[in-house]
Amino acid sequence: MGSNADMANRGVVVSVRGSVVDVRFERQLPGIYHVLRAGVQGQIVIEVLAQQDAHVVRGIALTPTEGLARGMAVVDTLGPLQAPVGKGILSRMFDVFGNTIDREAAPTDIQWRSVHRAPPPLAGRSTKFEIFQTGIKVIDVLVPLERGGKAGLFGGAGVGKTVLLTEMIHNMIGHHEGVSVFCGIGERCREGEELYRDMKSAGVLPNMVMVFGQMNEPPGSRFRVGHAALTIAEYFRDDEHRDVLLLIDNIFRFIQAGMEVSGLMGQMPSRLGYQPTMGTELSRLEERIANTETGAITSIQAVYVPADDFTDPAAVHTFSHLSASIVLSRERASEGLYPAIDPLQSSSKIASAGVVGQRHYQLAQEIRRTLAQYAELKDIIAMLGLEQLSPEDRNVVGRARRLERFLTQPFFTTEQFTGMPGRLVSLEDALDGCERILRDEFQDYPESALYMIGAIDEAKTKAGTVSPAANPTPLVSGSASNHAP
Repeated sequence: MGSNADMANRGVVVSVRGSVVDVRFERQLPGIYHVLRAGVQGQIVIEVLAQQDAHVVRGIALTPTEGLARGMAVVDTLGPLQAPVGKGILSRMFDVFGNTIDREAAPTDIQWRSVHRAPPPLAGRSTKFEIFQTGIKVIDVLVPLERGGKAGLFGGAGVGKTVLLTEMIHNMIGHHEGVSVFCGIGERCREGEELYRDMKSAGVLPNMVMVFGQMNEPPGSRFRVGHAALTIAEYFRDDEHRDVLLLIDNIFRFIQAGMEVSGLMGQMPSRLGYQPTMGTELSRLEERIANTETGAITSIQAVYVPADDFTDPAAVHTFSHLSASIVLSRERASEGLYPAIDPLQSSSKIASAGVVGQRHYQLAQEIRRTLAQYAELKDIIAMLGLEQLSPEDRNVVGRARRLERFLTQPFFTTEQFTGMPGRLVSLEDALDGCERILRDEFQDYPESALYMIGAIDEAKTKAGTVSPAANPTPLVSGSASNHAP
């Protein structure tokens, strides 16, 4: 943090209640967001969040408070929490304080910047719409992402948010000339370690920076790690004029950490126990993610949905900031349709003819219409069987089931588990495949020939190796649970 302790303002601890610390200063009251340090080597870090009176401030500890006691000396560092920026941070892994956690020597070619920064002014923002291709069929066709936009991956526990996020990093580093910043908020420590190892083996680490605030860290630390990652991303956008891919896993944990901090500070809880300032706190973070004339920060954020309830305030507030919402479905995951993206619940604000083009727009609408008709027919099929449908409806069901299977894709990041080599599919190939399925070109092919392939022509090769018995009937009776509506 770099402040000279002798010149710094000194105070004394008045009370310690868990992570909440009250400190008395006689000479000068520290400002809001100032960082205070206590302990033998200043290892206990406190961020000021409230001024109680003319002499006492209340702060939240960003580190464990073991060993902190009343009467201990505290030093005001005279500034806010800072994050490292510069060329030296590439390929490194940091904690919320800018300390390296990858067991290598601290970087040298760096500067320090406050994590509390204002979003770019409206006049400095770019208003161009550009598509950001991911190489994942279902996303590029039905939920196109915007360069400089914010996309959310919504889903409950275990439906594949982190796997999808990791796959996007893998796919984008290849044709994405910028920098990737990965921010882990309140996630499992093994996920950070695995991601670091995977990125290193994939050779994409030189263009990545990782910032982690793990699950076991105090709420104050988890609450600030997103701001630290954003400060790093802003450096590459504004100073180096590069495009930045900012991946956040998981934005719900940021809201959850804010809820813990709010409770500790004694604020009255709002609906479902969330903090009354949730909207403001989320906006402060999200509004800094923007597209400027010099570069863009494109953000993809995993959003845990508590109990799969999309009316939860955390999910509702997050939805309002996003240009694309990718919703992961437990039902599709249970059917083995990976990535388990629900095309009917997912949406993108740039999926319009003016941005993606007339052909893409009309094709996406036709796919959604076909899948929606199939969803409506599932009840009838479960009760009366497929035979009771009209020939036209039966064709719709066949098309929809083939589309569902074609929109699955083997991932590079899951090769070791599935044994299937990953596929990167261009937007043109994905659109071509969907168009040919809708024209009934593949109605005589077994459905399984379209499952877990890349471009549509692979289905012809796969069909030769699939026995007729492997072709499932268009829909079995309602007793089969994996086809329940």
